[in-house]
Amino acid sequence: MNLSIRHMRAFKTLAAMRNFTRAAEECYLSQSAFSALIANLEEGLQLRLFRRDTRNVDLTREGEVFLEIVERLLPELESAVDTMKDMAKLRRGEISVAALPTICSSILPKLIYRFREEHKDIDFIVADGPNAKCIGLVRKGLVDFAICAGQYQEKDLMVEVLTTDSFFFACHITHPLARRRVVAATEIQEDHPIIVYDVASSIRQHLDAAIYPLQWKKSYVVNNLSTAAALVAGSLGVTIIPALGLPLFISPTIRILPVSGLKNGQRPICLVRAAHQPLSLAAGAFVQLTKDIFASELSILIESSGYKPWQENQM
Repeated sequence: MNLSIRHMRAFKTLAAMRNFTRAAEECYLSQSAFSALIANLEEGLQLRLFRRDTRNVDLTREGEVFLEIVERLLPELESAVDTMKDMAKLRRGEISVAALPTICSSILPKLIYRFREEHKDIDFIVADGPNAKCIGLVRKGLVDFAICAGQYQEKDLMVEVLTTDSFFFACHITHPLARRRVVAATEIQEDHPIIVYDVASSIRQHLDAAIYPLQWKKSYVVNNLSTAAALVAGSLGVTIIPALGLPLFISPTIRILPVSGLKNGQRPICLVRAAHQPLSLAAGAFVQLTKDIFASELSILIESSGYKPWQENQM
C-alpha cells in the first residue's frame, strides 16, 4: 500500500481520542470519510488496528505496535515535508558561490543583501580566490556557481557574460601623469614601471596579454589590490586596476585615469557553473538576480568610487 502522512495522522488521532466522531472532527473530515481512511489503512496493512463496539474504540496489540512506529516516524516525516515546502518557497536553503576577491569585496555583498531582503533565512557560503580556484570549486561541485574574469570554452562549464570590466591607471596626485585626462598604455609600458600582481591573478594575466609581446616594467609585485593601493597612496608607485578594484583606491592622494590602447581593454566578467548540474531553487533565484543587476551594480560602483574625468580646477 501507499502509506501516507494523512493515514498516519488519522490513525494517531483516533488512537488518542478513541472516538470516530471526535477524531473525524479533529482531522476536518466527515465521519464517513474518516472511517473510510482508517478502513483503507487496515486493508493496506492487512491488520486490524482497532477493536470497535457500540461504545468503545480500543487499539489491538498490532495497533499498539503500529502506534509506537507512527509516533517515531510521523514527526520526522512532517518535519521533512515542512522543510521541502520552505525550500520551495525560498524560506530555507543554502547558496554557495565562489568569486574573485575584488567581486567579494565590492558587488557580491550588495547582491547577497538584496537577496536576503526577501529571503532572510537563506544561508550563504562564500569562497574567494583567483580564477583557477573558483573554477576548480565549480568542477568539484563544492559551490553552486562562480563569478570570474574571462570566458571559458569548455564542455563541462556553462558560462554567461554578466558585463565587462575596464581598466584604470592609479597614481599619486603629485605624479607627472596625474594631470592627464587619459593615459596611453604604450606610454606607461615605456616610461613608468608599475606595481603588478601575482602571476595567478586574473588582473596580471589580462594586462600581460593586453600588451603582448611587450612586457610591463615592474616596480613591485604584490598579491592584493589593497597593498597596491597603500603603495600608490604613499607615492611609492603606480598601477593599473580593474573597475572592480576602484573602491580600494578611494583616497585624496590618489588620481584615477582611464587607460587607452590596451588590446582587449575590456575583460568579460562571467557567471560560471557546471553544465550538467541543476541548481537548487534558491541558487537559481540568486543566479537570476545576479544576471539582472550585476552590470548596473558595477556602474554604480564606478560612480560611487569618486572616479571623474580630469577637470582643470581639480588642482
